[in-house]
Amino acid sequence: MTTPTPAKKTASADARYSAPALDKGLDILEVLSKTPQGYTLNELSHVLGRSVNEIFRMVSTLHQRGYIHINDRDRYALTLKLFTLAHEQEPIKSLIKESLPLLAELSERSMQSSHLALYQNGRVMITAQNDSPERWSFGLKTGAQIGLTDTSSGHVLLAFADDTARARMLNHHIKIDGEIAHEPEALADILRTVRQQGYATMPSIQIQGVTNIAMPVFGVAGKIHAAINVPHIARIDGLRRPNAEQIITILRDITLRLGLRIGYIPTVDSPQADTASATND
Repeated sequence: MTTPTPAKKTASADARYSAPALDKGLDILEVLSKTPQGYTLNELSHVLGRSVNEIFRMVSTLHQRGYIHINDRDRYALTLKLFTLAHEQEPIKSLIKESLPLLAELSERSMQSSHLALYQNGRVMITAQNDSPERWSFGLKTGAQIGLTDTSSGHVLLAFADDTARARMLNHHIKIDGEIAHEPEALADILRTVRQQGYATMPSIQIQGVTNIAMPVFGVAGKIHAAINVPHIARIDGLRRPNAEQIITILRDITLRLGLRIGYIPTVDSPQADTASATND
C-alpha cells in the first residue's frame, strides 16, 4: 500500500491557519475514495501513516455524520453523501433535472437504457440514468464510477475538453478497478477520431455484447458539460429495434436539445451545427 503524502505547506501563514483535525478527516475521505472494498480501521491507520488512536474519533464522527459506513466485515467505505452534496450545486442540479425527461425520451426512442456521465475530481460519475422500456435492460447505477480512459463516456469528456482542461483531467485521473490504461499516443489517436466524428462508439471492455455509443453535451460558451451514453444491446430474435446508426441520430438530437436547455449556442463550426439548424427549422 502507498501511504499518501500530506501536502507541503508553502508558507508559515499556511501552518498558522492549518486545521489538523480537518486535514485528518479529509485524508480519510480521500483514501477511502480510492478503494471500492473499503478498509478496516487497522488498514486505514496503516495507509494514512497514523495510529489507530489518532484517527479513531475522526472515523467515528464521519460514520455518525453519514459520510462513511461500516459493513459486516468491519470495513469502512464511503457512502454517497459526498456525491449527493456535490450535486446540490445549482449548475449540476439544473443539468440533471433537465436531463431526466430527455433520457426517458432517448430510452423510449432507442429501446435501450441511457445514462448521463460527468467528470468529477479525477473520475467519471454516472449522475442520472434511465432504464430501457424492454422487458430486460442493461444500465449503470446512478453514482457508479467508470473509467476515464477506457470508456466511450470518458473518451467524449476528454476529446471535447480544451487542451488545458484535458491535461488537468489526465493529471488528476484516478483509475478505477479494472480500468485499462492506454499509451498516451494511442489515447490521443482515439480522442482525435472521437472529435472528428462527433461521438464515441466502442464495444464495452467490461460487458460482452454491449456496444457503447456516447455523445457530448455542450453548455455555455460551447464547453462540454457531460456525456450521454447508450449501452446498445442488439436483439437477435428478429424483433425490429433501432440499430446503432439510428441510435446515433436519436442521440445527436437528444444531446443537442439538452445543451440548448443549459445555455449552449451552436456556432457554424460547432460539432452539432447541422443538427441545431434542423432543430430550429
